[in-house]
Amino acid sequence: MAITLPPLPYDDTALEPTISATTLQTHHGKHHKAYVDKTNAATEGTDLADASLEEIIAAAEAKGDKGLFNNSAQSWNHAFYWNSMTADKTAPNSEIAAAIDAAYGSLDKLEAELAAQGAAHFASGWVWLVAKDGKLAVEQTHDAATFANSDSKPLLVIDLWEHAYYLDHKNLRPDYLKAVIEKHLNWDFAADNLAREGNWTYPA
Repeated sequence: MAITLPPLPYDDTALEPTISATTLQTHHGKHHKAYVDKTNAATEGTDLADASLEEIIAAAEAKGDKGLFNNSAQSWNHAFYWNSMTADKTAPNSEIAAAIDAAYGSLDKLEAELAAQGAAHFASGWVWLVAKDGKLAVEQTHDAATFANSDSKPLLVIDLWEHAYYLDHKNLRPDYLKAVIEKHLNWDFAADNLAREGNWTYPA
């Protein structure tokens, strides 16, 4: 069964003014859709035609198939990104809050680290909050690199590719990061990811 493009978990206007409806429609309906379509085209009629997206990503990486890896991993990263944001401001639950305090001392310091690493990242990529070796950590990945099949458990991610913010913030990536971090990070999603066995999986 081909993988599908999951719908956004909120209306197109839900993240305005941080992320406009135009950006969401283009980013989700064109960029993300293109990754999904190219993944399906590359796996149609192969032994990966009925595989999960995580299995496709792992197989592409093992084979050194850069084209399939880029499209499949970007499909996964984008779906995780949509769920990492919410229209309504949320706060970490007690378990996440304790983990944040243990790793960074406070939520403010963690947010500052996310913003700093996201702003400093050169060119395209992602900035993640992960659970690694029993502790929270902020990590960067370049281009399509992903935590889909990692021993580290991804909790949240912010897209650093220019198409994620350029229509709304031009070249001011720090402004985009500040607004997403302060207003839209989905801490309920992070809590679910921390509590689950294994990593989040792409919706079938």
